[in-house]
Amino acid sequence: MEKEELKYQYNLNRRHFLSKASMGLGALGLSSLLSPTQLFGKNKPDVSAFKHIAPKAKRVIYLFQSGGPSQLELFDYKPKLNELRGQDLPESIRNGQRLTGMTSGQDSFPLAGSIYDFKQQGQSGAWLSSILPYTSQVVDDLCIINSMHTEAINHDPAITFFQTGSQQPGRPSMGSWLSYGLGSDNSDLPAFTVLLSRGTGRPQGQPLYSRLWGNGFLNSIHQGVQFRSGKDPVLYLQDPKGMTRMDRRNMLDHLAKLNSIHSDEFGDPEINARVAQYELAYRMQTSVPETMDIKGEPDYIYKMYGPEAAQPGTFAANCLLARRLAERDVRFIQLYHMGWDQHENLPSAIAKQAKDVDQASAALVQDLKQRGMLDDTLVVWGGEFGRTNYSQGVLSETNYGRDHHPRCFSIWMAGGGIKPGVYGETDEFGYNIVKDPVHVHDFQATMLHLLGIDHEKLTYKYQGRRFRLTDVHGHVVHDILA
Repeated sequence: MEKEELKYQYNLNRRHFLSKASMGLGALGLSSLLSPTQLFGKNKPDVSAFKHIAPKAKRVIYLFQSGGPSQLELFDYKPKLNELRGQDLPESIRNGQRLTGMTSGQDSFPLAGSIYDFKQQGQSGAWLSSILPYTSQVVDDLCIINSMHTEAINHDPAITFFQTGSQQPGRPSMGSWLSYGLGSDNSDLPAFTVLLSRGTGRPQGQPLYSRLWGNGFLNSIHQGVQFRSGKDPVLYLQDPKGMTRMDRRNMLDHLAKLNSIHSDEFGDPEINARVAQYELAYRMQTSVPETMDIKGEPDYIYKMYGPEAAQPGTFAANCLLARRLAERDVRFIQLYHMGWDQHENLPSAIAKQAKDVDQASAALVQDLKQRGMLDDTLVVWGGEFGRTNYSQGVLSETNYGRDHHPRCFSIWMAGGGIKPGVYGETDEFGYNIVKDPVHVHDFQATMLHLLGIDHEKLTYKYQGRRFRLTDVHGHVVHDILA
């Protein structure tokens, strides 16, 4: 008991000394405004420790298309499917691959080619669908990968796998890993931000969970911050009525003192992380409204992104906000656009969904390029898996659906050290990869490489094991690097 009392007296005297010193706790709040990472002390991340390669990209804008866009209607042209329309998928092609419960009970698997025309576009000669007219205009800036593949066959594990490197929830997301590995270049905004939109192709869409942008076992300062449409982009950010800016500052200073007492006593780094989050929120009270205010954007920008760019919460508006966040050096900007899960009525639904995103996606690439930002900004567009080459349900002349297909699908990447062109190839049925497969972990390893990180060295020890985004897999796809 006496030892505990001595320890308490020691801690009290130490705190008393610090409070009276010229750089004591009273100055902690002010110093945090100038250099918030000082709050971490020994837990301050050593950003240089994770930079192993000369980086090509400084930031990532990830346009995630939730639900699984059909590659056969967008990027992977397969005229053979139209020639064999209605015929059953040969077992030699399927080769016993497992199916979801939504089509495993079908008596037949009638092949269904796209009803939309494809044309070769740009100098690369990439085949693109007629429902992507704006993407066609920037095709020579894109690297279209037609040979993506994954193990996950259902939405939740598949999205979780793409975002965290594991089908099981609980791991840090990509944005959190980058925040941990590279830190932030703007102390007034989060390193990792999230924007959500809902498409018109299938309005109900697949649900998205906040754990997809969670920090997992990393420090909580690395979790994604969701920006919402409306008058309060970040929940609970603004002060309640009657509280002045000075009141908030005084409250945070006193709270920092209390938290420092607990930090000295318990040594829990999450306490300092919480202080840093409070201070970031204080700075965001001015930085977020300025960032989200798009009224000052010139008319030509609204014309470039499309009429929906002026409607908060739409994909177009979020793309414009993504560019504004990128200008302010936010490290990882994650957009989720829901509505691509088209098991039925696919022809009409995917045309609506493509219209939601086509113009704004292309505009983002053009906008970054005209500002000289595309070279160091990596833009990614794609979903969690693809769609089957056979119809789910009844096939008619004008209508069909497609089930989930993890064995091959398409995404595109642009800027940030990526070499434009078409990479990878599937068979004439659009069912299996025949050239240059790219696994999800390969994609993640390549993304980290472009940001200057060796994916095998960006690790975090948790419960006795060193974890990484790519788990124990992944290879950098050097052929797509500029």
